[in-house]
Amino acid sequence: MKTTDATVLDKPRTHEPAADAVVEPAIESRPRAAAGVKEAKIYIDGKFYSEASAKVSVFDHGLLYGDGIFEGIRFYNGRVFRLEEHLARLWDSARSICLEIPMTVRDMTEAVLETIRQNHLRDGYIRLLVTRGIGNLGLNPMQCKSPSVIIIAAMIALYHESFYRKGLTIVTCATRRSNPAALNPAVKSLNYLNNVMARIEANLANADEALMLNDAGNVAECTADNVFVIKRGQIFTPPITAGALRGITRGIVFEIAAELGIKVLETDITRHDIFVADECFLTGTAAEIIPVVKADGRLIGNGKPGPITTRTMARFRQMTRETGTPIFA
Repeated sequence: MKTTDATVLDKPRTHEPAADAVVEPAIESRPRAAAGVKEAKIYIDGKFYSEASAKVSVFDHGLLYGDGIFEGIRFYNGRVFRLEEHLARLWDSARSICLEIPMTVRDMTEAVLETIRQNHLRDGYIRLLVTRGIGNLGLNPMQCKSPSVIIIAAMIALYHESFYRKGLTIVTCATRRSNPAALNPAVKSLNYLNNVMARIEANLANADEALMLNDAGNVAECTADNVFVIKRGQIFTPPITAGALRGITRGIVFEIAAELGIKVLETDITRHDIFVADECFLTGTAAEIIPVVKADGRLIGNGKPGPITTRTMARFRQMTRETGTPIFA
């Protein structure tokens, strides 16, 4: 790990959590009951549709070219977690690709909240999409006159609860993260083929996640998560310039670390740094904060979630249950 602070790896600063702390995922996947529950309602351009009738045109450039943006947003205990931050990032993505979102931030906030209400949920996941809209088969986005907004509310658990206790296994994939000069990962684009190809490699290797490197051979991120490693009591994560998304949950780790008095450094990380780390964890809206215990066949630390990871996970769970934009207020 490159750093200008010569004391970083020589003066550990440890903070021990409660012994044998057990952290469950903040939300579990619960299927809809077979009876007594109405079909999910999907928001499309100001109206709600049943799952069966929720459709988009085959000429929508979001479908034809992946021309659009999205956000994944969690809500817990009747509150939407970090909604303002997610919408700010959505608007930033839109500006970057010259896409005009056809509603105000205030109206979008209400649309998100009403979608959750329509589905009678208190815990779950929102997928918010803005597509370029209907055009012709040509590439030119000027042919698309009306961007489309789609909001889906659902239950989600990216990983089974046992993975939060035992940890994930990851492998380095051959697929490199898109160079920011080609397609900047700061834009949460509907074009996720780069990540999908890496996910396929993880599946073929029977691993839980794939580690993606950038053109320089440094760690960028995983297919849907930011990467953190812990060495001698300090936390390290790749900088945004390495090709990592400026994740909302990533930022929360910085907040939690500050509370715990633990230093976080954004610095280039190699596979070697992960192999020799004391702890490793991933962060993402869907994954939340989840430990990694094996990388490319090598145990990380003692092969179990470490104390700093466990403490960070516990604090994150507390935050999700106590803060957020009220849904039913």
